[in-house]
Amino acid sequence: MIHVMNEQPSILNQYLAEIRDVDLQQDRLRFRKNLERTGELFAMEISKTLSYKVTEVATALGIANVPVLTEYPVLLTILRAGLPFHQGFLNVFDRSENAFVSTYRKHHKNGSFNMEVQYASIPDVEGKVVILCDPMLATGASMIFTYKELLSRGKPGHVHFATLVASMEGLNHLMSSIPKDGVDVWVGAVDEELTAQSFIVPGLGDAGDLSYGKKI
Repeated sequence: MIHVMNEQPSILNQYLAEIRDVDLQQDRLRFRKNLERTGELFAMEISKTLSYKVTEVATALGIANVPVLTEYPVLLTILRAGLPFHQGFLNVFDRSENAFVSTYRKHHKNGSFNMEVQYASIPDVEGKVVILCDPMLATGASMIFTYKELLSRGKPGHVHFATLVASMEGLNHLMSSIPKDGVDVWVGAVDEELTAQSFIVPGLGDAGDLSYGKKI
């Protein structure tokens, strides 16, 4: 199932507007904080789909019956652009285990490229709920490759893909490359255009560079 979050009015649209704003992007702290805030909002929406059990909690005056999570999801992000977005999820799911994967494009002389893993740190995911988050979904290659790396470490019970801005092409590629069952896709906004250089238009630019500075 695909959930497009900006189709409903919410404060998410305010944060997304600021994240896209070329002038406000000059403030890296604000840019990172807004990514973090959107991660929190995504986490709250995804939390509504998780499993809960009623637990008795002792208060100063009695006993309260409160539904609490039966298990926290594993939070997986793609380095480095995903870190602020991931932090928002971690603020909400503060007891979660975390996973990190660093991928890169290995380019060939004919202009093609394939994805390679540079680094991966993944806990036990067998039968667990995993949230795979990355702020941008351009071609979909990085997220699909990271998902395959995840599956090489175990079989999750359910995977939530979360991205703030996706191209229509990348979203279609993702949906055609993952199972129909046991997955949900959460998108902040879907943009129609993807350039030949794999930039989303209007998009927001390079989330990693805007968060941490340009890399060599």
